Amino acid sequence: MKKIVVIGGGTGNFTVLHGLKKYDLELSAVVSMADDGGSTGILRDELGVLPPGDVRQCLVALSDSSRLLRDLMNYRFENGGLEGHSFGNLLLSALEKVTGSFEKSIEEAGKILSIKGKVLPVTTNQVRLHMILKNGKQLKGEKEVILAKESLLDYRSIYLEPFPKAHSQALDEIRNADLVIFGPGGLYTSLIPNLLVEGVGKALRETKAKKIFIVNIMNKKVQTPGFKASQYLNEVRRFIGKDLFDYILINHKSPPKKLLDAYAEEADLIANDLINDSRVIAADLLDTEESEYSKSDAIAKTRAFIRHDPYKLAAELMKIVNHL
Repeated sequence: MKKIVVIGGGTGNFTVLHGLKKYDLELSAVVSMADDGGSTGILRDELGVLPPGDVRQCLVALSDSSRLLRDLMNYRFENGGLEGHSFGNLLLSALEKVTGSFEKSIEEAGKILSIKGKVLPVTTNQVRLHMILKNGKQLKGEKEVILAKESLLDYRSIYLEPFPKAHSQALDEIRNADLVIFGPGGLYTSLIPNLLVEGVGKALRETKAKKIFIVNIMNKKVQTPGFKASQYLNEVRRFIGKDLFDYILINHKSPPKKLLDAYAEEADLIANDLINDSRVIAADLLDTEESEYSKSDAIAKTRAFIRHDPYKLAAELMKIVNHL
């Protein structure tokens, strides 16, 4: 059975894992711990727990339990004192308090959900994402980076505070993998925060696994204004230390004009300027239906109209797996 490690965070991880779950694979998700927005941010601040949101999405993606239980994990309270909180975030935070360990809380939640695979935090240190912009302004936390009104282009620095060490099991999974999948996801909020953790870049450089980078479909105009596929690749390379990807997977299907128009003020389509790169696999990866994760997640509904189809993505990834 091939060992596949998916590195990222948020809905990007969900999409890849949800699509691959139906295949006979040994799946592991290495998840960013930089999230501090919404329900996750409140729980971090009020309870001192590690961020549960991205982990919850990975658990749901890998779950072989009933649809009702998966929906329950994603259910968000709409009013009262719990307004905005997802049940799954509350469960993971409660389990962390009961067990005394975030890793143990994930393990126990995984049993409840009958997950197929492993979900591992990239670090168990309490970290915050920091970004210093070209004009000297400092953004403190992933939430501030996501909500920034000023361009992040030519930022001065990006780092995690305090500087964290990687979770040893996450590094072991990377080193022992047959295939490592990086992305898709927010470049500065879901992907690079994993590379800012001590040991992750080194493990990626040393592993004998084949490595694939999945390029996003859309740019966010404040975060990655006008970025082309090569710019994503170059930015990731800076933090890994070298360009080590064996495959680059890019969507070539254009979304409907009405969706592009709806996105026009905040996002634009990422152009593929790597057409002469032999590593590139261009395919129709566009989702045309409402994904499971967005049905009970009001935040995801507003940000995920144009996204990868988990099953199309998995089909392309399996072509690579079958040749390993």
